[in-house]
Amino acid sequence: MLPKSLKAALLGLAFTLALPTAQAADKELVVATDTAFVPFEFKQDGKYTGFDVQLWEAIAKQANLKYRLQPMDFNGIIPGLQTRNIDVALAGITIRPDRAKVIDFSDPYYESGLAILVAKDSPIKTAKDLENKTVAVKIGTATVDYMKANVPSAKLKLFPNIDNAFLELATGRVDAVVHDTPNVQYYAKTAGQDKVKVVGSLKSGDFYGIAFPKDSKLVPVVNKALADLKANGSYDKLYETWFGKKPD
Repeated sequence: MLPKSLKAALLGLAFTLALPTAQAADKELVVATDTAFVPFEFKQDGKYTGFDVQLWEAIAKQANLKYRLQPMDFNGIIPGLQTRNIDVALAGITIRPDRAKVIDFSDPYYESGLAILVAKDSPIKTAKDLENKTVAVKIGTATVDYMKANVPSAKLKLFPNIDNAFLELATGRVDAVVHDTPNVQYYAKTAGQDKVKVVGSLKSGDFYGIAFPKDSKLVPVVNKALADLKANGSYDKLYETWFGKKPD
């Protein structure tokens, strides 16, 4: 048998070693989101909502994760993950090889693409029609890379907030806005109704992923929760709520 003094010392050591693990389990995660990306994340009646926001709520509940939302500009999200000031990010973040070198992604949760938004009477119909035109895009997004590679003659106006890009189009200061298809379609059906139209899809096959710092232990936890939500029908129900149909 061990002496009582040694037993007490060992119990104290075990408690000390277990404490960080317990504290880690109770950690409040900082979850970044760009709250100007309707219908994925935006503020309504004083509260943050949208497909991304509600999807994360469901994932956090499924995985028993504590968190707080951290609204920020999109172009600050990846640097924030790299410095580990952010634990998780949902902001319609396209999974790309260059990004995957510096951050980690969950399994894909939404298939997207890019679309062209123009005034209702505009003759623009395709990407080719954007040559030598002034086009509003959002800083730090896949749209900027696409336009530079595929329509290099277009004059890009960069905005940290896509709402400002829509305003530029409404006031006639740009010829078109190029942005993620679901966001463009939502705007055309709501605030831009009878003023603008969606005229073309520039590419498809892009997927959004939930982003993490490199080598984050949260990735498998979130992937399992996401898979469970898809298996039990919760994901399909949420998708239909925001996009009017079940995912293809």
